[in-house]
Amino acid sequence: MELSDSGPIAVTGATGGVGGRVARRLAAAGVAQRLLVRDPARVPDLPGAEVTRASYHEPETVRAALPGVRTLFLVSASEDPDRVGLHTAAVDAALTAGVTRIVYLSFLEAGPESTFTFARDHWHTEQHIRSTGVAFTFLRDSLYQDVLPYFVADGVIRGPAGEGRFAPVARDDIADVAAAVLLGSGHDGQTYDLTGPASMTMADVAAELTRASGRPVRYHAETLPEAYASRAHFGAPEWEVAGWVTSYAAIATGELDRVTDHVEQVAGHPPMSFAEFLRRRA
Repeated sequence: MELSDSGPIAVTGATGGVGGRVARRLAAAGVAQRLLVRDPARVPDLPGAEVTRASYHEPETVRAALPGVRTLFLVSASEDPDRVGLHTAAVDAALTAGVTRIVYLSFLEAGPESTFTFARDHWHTEQHIRSTGVAFTFLRDSLYQDVLPYFVADGVIRGPAGEGRFAPVARDDIADVAAAVLLGSGHDGQTYDLTGPASMTMADVAAELTRASGRPVRYHAETLPEAYASRAHFGAPEWEVAGWVTSYAAIATGELDRVTDHVEQVAGHPPMSFAEFLRRRA
């Protein structure tokens, strides 16, 4: 599909960590885009960008926002007990509006029996997108480097990751890949596994945070019962706590111990390491 024939590119989640980065890259490339957000007041002023209110909870607003759009960058919905239903309705609304290509932000090793419960939602969403026959590209991200500093509480990262390894990836690298896919061709039907350049343990994460901050950070490997108990005081629903805990547990099982060259392959540069990310965000 030639960009000149495809109309504006629609971007969901443009006020978020990945969607916002993608929108800024498309604006820098001089591409017309339509930003679908729940709160238009929070959207930065970007050249060539239309802003329209749309919510996955109101699929009719998604459909109404997409006439003339052929390519949609679909960021996953916020955590929700019916996340798959929200995604399915949004996909169907987009197709009704005339969208012919979906680039979906998924998760590494998404599958029907993934240890990380939210990864199961991504797999079911992928399956629905496949079933429609629409052209698609799936971007399966590892855990974000950007959120790892927020895992620290009182100088400790607590979670049931054991000595498992994972290769966290920076949102900036994900956005570079997404922009390249949205602006390029030859990506239909592809699944890209987006990781950092090397695998690491949570103890390694704590060591890097210690070096970067100058304050001691350590990792405490919880058991699963300890992990659920230590998060009980948040008062979050059971399904949400399970997502938090199993994000660590998926590391312990080895499911996230993957390192790929897909960032470099698509974006044209190697992914940044966690140490480099921390230096840039000092």
